[in-house]
Amino acid sequence: MNRLSELIGDTPLLALCRTGSGSRLLLKLEQFNPYGTAKLRMALSMVLDAEAGGRLRPGGRIVESTSGNTGLGLALVAAERGYRFTAVVDGHACPDKLRAMLAMGAELVYVTEEGDEELATAAREELAARLAKDSGNAVFTEQHNNPANAEGYRPLARELAKALPEGVDHLIGAVGTGGSLCGTGRELRRLMPGVRLVGVEPVGSIAFGGPGGPYHQSGTGTPPGAPVGALVDYDLIDEGRKVSDRQAFGTCRALARRTGLLVGGSAGGVIHEALHELRAAPPGSTLVALLNDSGEKYLDTVFNDAWMAERDLLDPDVEREVGDLLEEFGSVGAS
Repeated sequence: MNRLSELIGDTPLLALCRTGSGSRLLLKLEQFNPYGTAKLRMALSMVLDAEAGGRLRPGGRIVESTSGNTGLGLALVAAERGYRFTAVVDGHACPDKLRAMLAMGAELVYVTEEGDEELATAAREELAARLAKDSGNAVFTEQHNNPANAEGYRPLARELAKALPEGVDHLIGAVGTGGSLCGTGRELRRLMPGVRLVGVEPVGSIAFGGPGGPYHQSGTGTPPGAPVGALVDYDLIDEGRKVSDRQAFGTCRALARRTGLLVGGSAGGVIHEALHELRAAPPGSTLVALLNDSGEKYLDTVFNDAWMAERDLLDPDVEREVGDLLEEFGSVGAS
């Protein structure tokens, strides 16, 4: 390989558990991409698309509103290809992600005051658009409405089809921009027409209806006041589910203690839903959960008892329930 971005993709599948009826849950570990996130797939796709369309020229500037992982991807691509990168962020972002962007030369522009943990997606989007418009040779990649975001996940679907020629029955993934689940799902359904798509968002997110409210899961969902992204394809998604912060983070913590696997908060929500889907699946079903990032970025939050307790997120009952399900279905690597 000649560039770090060439290491994107071909991530492993891990067999988490299998039921007595022969159904199994496989985890697509996107944390094995550089910087531990699936978002590098779409970051590279959006930049290549902007170059091909003449919107981004040598020496130009990339601007994006980000909770962290998309910013990591764009910071990497910008560093490789000689662009400046400005990330518009809020206090909801994980500090480790922000520090990594700074290390790669990114400029951070905040829309909230220090100590404010509010998710300010709408304000970030508005500022990012204005910064790009006011700069010469600059492009706002606009991840929530950029078709190149979803296109970046087509190879992920082909990886699944190659690894699982017998078929995938359920594809479960987090829904934020909609790019990862819908981009993967659209291509996978072309290759495997019978696959069922299940979208997962935090309680408090509004993409699948219901009352809006605050949530701590990062890089996923649509907060109140923000428009649902154009990439969320309701005709493609068979079912939308909501998972609370307590359920998502409790799943992360139980999984780490039972299996040694560290995953991010939104990935915990996906696994929580996938375990319940597995229990109800017809015999012999194959379920694939898309895990968008790793847990090492959340050691100060999701895996920190003090941080969790301060926000009333610790829930031993959830951790016990998830542990019981893992024990019922079998351990990692069950065959």
